[in-house]
Amino acid sequence: MTPKSRPAASPAADRGRACAMRSAAALAWCALLFTTVSHAERADRDKPINLEADRVTVDDAKQVSVFEGNVVLTQGTLVIRGDRMEVRQDSDGFKHGTASGNLAYFRQKREGYDEHIEGWAERIEYDGRADKMQMFVRASMKRGEDEVRGNYISYDAATEFFQVIGGGAKAATPNNPDGRVRAVLQPKPKGKPPAAAPVSLNPADQISAPREEIGAAKK
Repeated sequence: MTPKSRPAASPAADRGRACAMRSAAALAWCALLFTTVSHAERADRDKPINLEADRVTVDDAKQVSVFEGNVVLTQGTLVIRGDRMEVRQDSDGFKHGTASGNLAYFRQKREGYDEHIEGWAERIEYDGRADKMQMFVRASMKRGEDEVRGNYISYDAATEFFQVIGGGAKAATPNNPDGRVRAVLQPKPKGKPPAAAPVSLNPADQISAPREEIGAAKK
């Protein structure tokens, strides 16, 4: 028997297969991206949290601790300082902290870089599960020589994505009467020019005598 030939695929079926292939590739890329981000998150998130303060109140039933007076939280490279800090722990053991002060402060090293992110605000909220920082009122953030100011700043430490929102008239100051977002972004340094090749000195076959020697010879 002669084998029956398969019917030609319709254009709609071809488009469906191409879409499925693109979806599979996108899923693979997202999985790779998620794995990379997870490694970045574990750098600080899996390290123990150390807290120092003048006074502390602990409610074990609600898993809430309140620290007051020169509060300092450290976790790996992360440092948060404030006058008061409330720390909550969820069922999975992740910490959620709210620091307040005039001003509260945080600092964290960038993954893979020899520099730190720094931030200031009247209130700083840290989500240990999402590795995310939110800064409220008179907020500012600095990375190297770059700096941004606003009434609200959201910073994702895993993806290094941040959002800044101005406060309008409510956030107005004498130096910023409109309460707008302000940023200072320094130009990236250019690469150093290649070093010039060394100049080689070759001895000449004949060198005339200096003028003083010529005059002395005529005498």
